[in-house]
Amino acid sequence: MLFYICSVTLDGMKRPSVKTFQELILSWHQKHGRHELPWRRPADIRDPYRVLVSEVMLQQTQVDRVIPKYKSFLKKFPTPKALAGASTRALLTEWKGLGYNRRALFLRRSAEKITGELHGVFPSDEAGLHALPGVGEYTARAVSVFCFNRPMVFIETNIRRVFIHFFFHDRARVTDTEIIPLIQKTLWKKDPRLWYGALMDYGATAVKGIPNPNRRSAGYARQSKFEGSTRYARAKVLALFLRKRRVSPPDLKEYVTSDPLLKKYRGRPARMAILGTLERDGFLERHAGAWRIRKK
Repeated sequence: MLFYICSVTLDGMKRPSVKTFQELILSWHQKHGRHELPWRRPADIRDPYRVLVSEVMLQQTQVDRVIPKYKSFLKKFPTPKALAGASTRALLTEWKGLGYNRRALFLRRSAEKITGELHGVFPSDEAGLHALPGVGEYTARAVSVFCFNRPMVFIETNIRRVFIHFFFHDRARVTDTEIIPLIQKTLWKKDPRLWYGALMDYGATAVKGIPNPNRRSAGYARQSKFEGSTRYARAKVLALFLRKRRVSPPDLKEYVTSDPLLKKYRGRPARMAILGTLERDGFLERHAGAWRIRKK
């Protein structure tokens, strides 16, 4: 379902008024919003740990893929203490299928900091959230909004899509610097949690019927092909380690040779480079002439 409503002129361009824009988004969300998402349940949305898990999982990963993983992950690691004590193997097993596996390690490091240095107290302010390992400005503000209902300003792909569609309909090369003041101006401060959920839902579903407005963003870039990429190679090698307790150099050579998409990693220098990056990132360690997943 797609809506076009323009009622006032701002800066010489036809744009919706703040009130019209808010009413449109909120009325659409009331009827068509994704109210069933598990991280929006009352018990989840008020738990900062669960909100952080959902936000980290949703980075660069589709909602449909996140839903079952979110449920199983929290069943396995229901608290920061449970996650902090998880082995790397158990952690990666639960994370499998989400991609960008470093996110899982950062989540565990955050849990370790919360249960250790912070004595079990989850930070509730933006600075404290930002200080957690791997938590950037966006994630810190998103947790502040969704868990604590604070009127913070942030932007992500679905929000960007909505604002380009409504406020820059005849423009290309739109920058986030231009969009952010509009996000601030239109923020429904009565309930920021509801407002941002509505914006994200609208951007994810209601604007699907037209060419992606984000292609008119100054920062737009097509995602590179996954198959055969370094990210693909890292994922496949980690999958091998999840199946085997230890992997010797001959084991890895045989495995890489069996996958035509890993052709450029068949040489020893390329194979060792992949192992080296996985070791530096905290996934693997050397042991008795072979490699294995680190215990912690």
